Amino acid sequence: MPFDVQVSLQKLLTGLIVVIVPLSIVGLYLTSNSDTNLQQNTSAHFKTIAQADSAVASQFMTDRVGDVSAVAAERTVLDAINVANRSHEHMGEEAIAARIQKFEHEWDTPEGDSLVKEVLSSRASGWLQHQRTLNPRLLKIIVADETGATVAATDKPLHYSQADREYWQPVSQGKGTVNVTDVRYDERNRLNYVEIDVPVLQESSGRFVGVVSALVDISRLFSILNQQHVGQTGRILLVKDDGTVLSAPNVTPELKLKAEEFSAVHDALGTLEGRETGYTAAALKNGNRLVGFADAGLKHSYPNLSWLILVSQDEREALAPVRTLGHFAVLMVVLGVLMLTLLLAYFSMHRRQELIAVEVSRHQESEQGRVA
Repeated sequence: MPFDVQVSLQKLLTGLIVVIVPLSIVGLYLTSNSDTNLQQNTSAHFKTIAQADSAVASQFMTDRVGDVSAVAAERTVLDAINVANRSHEHMGEEAIAARIQKFEHEWDTPEGDSLVKEVLSSRASGWLQHQRTLNPRLLKIIVADETGATVAATDKPLHYSQADREYWQPVSQGKGTVNVTDVRYDERNRLNYVEIDVPVLQESSGRFVGVVSALVDISRLFSILNQQHVGQTGRILLVKDDGTVLSAPNVTPELKLKAEEFSAVHDALGTLEGRETGYTAAALKNGNRLVGFADAGLKHSYPNLSWLILVSQDEREALAPVRTLGHFAVLMVVLGVLMLTLLLAYFSMHRRQELIAVEVSRHQESEQGRVA
């Protein structure tokens, strides 16, 4: 049986205000809170990616040092160094220096061709060349004795003496000190590489007897990082601790570009809270970006490898799912408030008309009473 429900306009308006206004306030709060939570969760996710990639970078470089260390520990290499060291063990320092200087002057002349041929055709050089075939990451390897004289090599070195090289003093004087250079770029072969210098120590005493120096291709690491994608505006950067980009799509170290996000990351790294959090928001010219970061942890062992991994994405893209709903919620709140305003205006006008009608009716009754 149908029934009729009659509700006064005043009660309806009051009910709408009581229901819609609180719900609108709650909706706006929940939307804003969701936006903040999504920003934090997305940034924390970027931090996790950065930590994973930093572990990959650290392990990759540790493995490359291990490759060169394995060469330095090879018996063929040790024998070649020991033979070279015995050849001058009864010579004085001046005599050794004079001999090295003589060979150095002849190294790039026809007089030195026989010495170059002797070095490159030795058993140790043959073994090095075979190792380069097995491990193409080893681009060039040079073995020197304790005086810096070249003992074996995969290719002809630029100089016979390695003792004048920048790495020689710290490697020859330090107990087991390994030197790894900053990243270099070979334009002709389009390769990113580093030089790894490993001391050769005598097995029984641990005394320094020579050095194995190798140019090592690390392009594979950069390729691994560049193959990852974070949305349309996301990017993963390998940078130095001064913000110089070492690896990014279409970027090479020789460009010496600075990461736009690094300023905000640098500020965060300057505080304990920032380091523990591992992410921040960077205000750039083209808008804000969410940035997660992690230290590769190589600087302590290899000072030239002060690497950071940055994972960033445009904030608008990262928060688009929630912000779309947020905009919709704001629109609904605005529409709700507009509807209430119109209804309130209508009620006010309708109420005024009723009051005017009542006043007119009373006035007419009063006039009729006087006439009567």
